[in-house]
Amino acid sequence: MEETHADLKAHKHVHTDKKPFFCTFCGRTFCLRKSLLSHIRLHTGERPHKCSECGKTFTKQWLLKRHCLIHTSEKPHGCEICGEHFRLGRDLDRHALTHTGTKLFACDVCGKSFTRANNLKSHELIHTGQKMYKCEDCFTRADSLKIHELIHTGQKPFKCEDCSKTFRQAVGLKNHRRIHGDAPPFRCEFCGKTFCHSINLTIHRRVHTDERPFKCQECGKTFRQSISLKVHRRIHTGERPFSCKECGRTFSHSLKVHQRVHTGGKQYICEKCGKTYSNQSNLKLVPCCAR
Repeated sequence: MEETHADLKAHKHVHTDKKPFFCTFCGRTFCLRKSLLSHIRLHTGERPHKCSECGKTFTKQWLLKRHCLIHTSEKPHGCEICGEHFRLGRDLDRHALTHTGTKLFACDVCGKSFTRANNLKSHELIHTGQKMYKCEDCFTRADSLKIHELIHTGQKPFKCEDCSKTFRQAVGLKNHRRIHGDAPPFRCEFCGKTFCHSINLTIHRRVHTDERPFKCQECGKTFRQSISLKVHRRIHTGERPFSCKECGRTFSHSLKVHQRVHTGGKQYICEKCGKTYSNQSNLKLVPCCAR
């Protein structure tokens, strides 16, 4: 009972200006003793909370608890709209913005907006011309430079133990290893089709349910995938980010079909007359194939 009374007494300091607990290292004051003890670890380097799986240590219990989700693959925070799950609540909050179309962070120069502050920060470097990390090509993010440099060196440090295929990034190897399992772990309850990734199963289910959670704010058209909405929005904005190096024409989506004009690649063949076409829509216009 004494401990409970002491806790209540300490808690009351939160509602007053009293901060009786003083850090002897930097002079900062705190309302609660446990807050001071946690803060002191920043100065002493003490990390008393250790992960039993990998040995990594942390200054706070909640940091360890959050870290442990990596080992358990537990993702307790689920999106009510599309069903995708996340380890951290803040990741779910960011993800939710993709459904609402809300972009909280706007560029003061051009007005372009972003759902994440770090994406805005990287974007702003376009206007300043600042290139923080150098290579023969230049990058605005250190991790992008590190991954890019592997292209020049040819280094692929992550190797599959089953087939010896190598990858530049750990995530590439992790995704690849699923093909060596007895069966993909995610199965569609409607048709039995299996998938290596839960997000692919989530997207596939929408074929059966006709769920279209991504809505265009301009015209109301809905889509099963966020990428489809992203491409569609370019109709309204006029954005054409893909430019052909051969002729300079710009496109709102992939250049793959257009580039066949320059390469001569014609992969669609009429089974009746043998004539070849660079895209499927032209094939369907042929009289002998249209029937």
